[in-house]
Parts: sequence; structure tokens; C-alpha cells
Amino acid sequence: MTFTLGPALLFCPADRPERFAKAAARADAVILDLEDAVRPEGKALARTHVIQAELDPARVVVRVNAPGSAEFAADLAAVAASPFRTVMVAKAEDPAALDVFDTDYAVIGLCETARGVQAADALAAHPRVTALMWGAEDLVASLGGTSSRRPDGAYRDVARYARSRVLIAAGAHGRAAIDAVHLDIDDSAVLEEEAADAAASGFRATACIHPGQVEAIRAAYRPDAALVAWARGVLSAAEGERGVFRYEGRMVDEPVLRHARSVVERAR
Repeated sequence: MTFTLGPALLFCPADRPERFAKAAARADAVILDLEDAVRPEGKALARTHVIQAELDPARVVVRVNAPGSAEFAADLAAVAASPFRTVMVAKAEDPAALDVFDTDYAVIGLCETARGVQAADALAAHPRVTALMWGAEDLVASLGGTSSRRPDGAYRDVARYARSRVLIAAGAHGRAAIDAVHLDIDDSAVLEEEAADAAASGFRATACIHPGQVEAIRAAYRPDAALVAWARGVLSAAEGERGVFRYEGRMVDEPVLRHARSVVERAR
């Protein structure tokens, strides 16, 4: 399967079914969360809500608990009983743990521990995996740290390294990469900056935790009219050229044309 979701993926607690339809309507896809967003005593009922959810399966991801956890098998059974076949595996670390998914499933590996980030390349190579996502807070916790960000809101170096490593691992295997959530709902400036950087760097989507973050993410991934016009112009000019050529004062070769194709694809 090919990853086609994005750019704004909105998490929704699976124990809050009254929010499902609104979340799906506001975002490009909704992630029904059976993991961190649901307390242990609420997980069984949350699974029932997933099974009963009346949402478009093409725009739904179900995040399940980590392989090896007490909840993993029950989560898989609930997903199997639902119409949803895109699964985000929390704290993915071992590619062999993904062998439980057959060809009906598309898997998003969530690299959010030190072992998960280290295994990003192997996870991306798994045939069921269509995308990798990274997570900052669980990663830092797995290292014994206390915060993924500096006082000014910028990521610490360890988080920036993990973000880059997951992006490159995904790209090396032709998989999509999903950027981490921004937890400070009121800090729209940093969200906009990070989403714009994600789009420019090659991420296919950014996850979020509040409907109010969706439009900022969409705007960041949407190329402006001038950039789209340049991309279409340079691609059109390339049709009559052989090899490297000059366009609007800039040397154009195949990497530049790939950038242009990406811009046009995002504009669609």
C-alpha cells in the first residue's frame, strides 16, 4: 500500500467517540488513539468504540499499544473487527513484531524510543510499513531526560537528530515520514515554523493534538502561488531541453526538477 494521508493528521482519544466525527471532519485524517490518550481502565471500552466507529476507513489510522505490552493483542483483535486497516504501532522497535500484520494492513511505525530510532532503517524496510513517525517526549523519557525542548521552545539536539534519522530512513526505503506533534497548543508561531520546515525537508504530514492546529499545518504544506508557478514553468521548460539548462537565471538539473515535481504534487 502507498501512504496517501496528510498533511494534517489529528489524534483523537479512542474513548471519546463523541469527538470522532468532528475530528475526521476537521483534519485530513484522524488517528484513533488506543495508547497514551486512554487510561488503562478505559482501554477495553475504547476498543469497542473503534469497532463501532462509522468513519471513512480511507481517512482513519488506529494507534495501538506497543508490541509486547499487555494491550497489544487485544488492540489487534479490535482493529481486525473494525473496518480500519491503517495501524500506527506505538513504540515500534523490532521489525519482527510487525509480522503479525498481513497484506491487508498498512503500518505506520512510531519511532519514539532510543531503540526505535536506532531501528528506524530496519522498520522502514518492513514490507507492511508505509510510513514512519517519530515522537519526542517518549524518546527523551527513554533516555532518562526530562524535556525534548529548550526554554525557548526549540528542540534539543537529541530530538533534532531523531527527527532527521527517521526522515532519512523513511526516504531511503520510499516510505512517507510524519513529523511529531507540537504539544503547546497556544504556541502557534513555533508550530507554523516547524510545519513549514517539515514540508520543506520532505515530511509528508505532521500529526497534531488539537483541531485548532490543523489549518496552520495545512498552510505550511501548501506551496504558495509563486512557487507553484515556478515549478510548473521549469517543468514545462524541461520538456524542450536535454540535460542541464538555465531557467530564470538558475541552473536546473534533475534534483531541481524533482523539487519542482514535489511542489506540483503538494499543490494538488
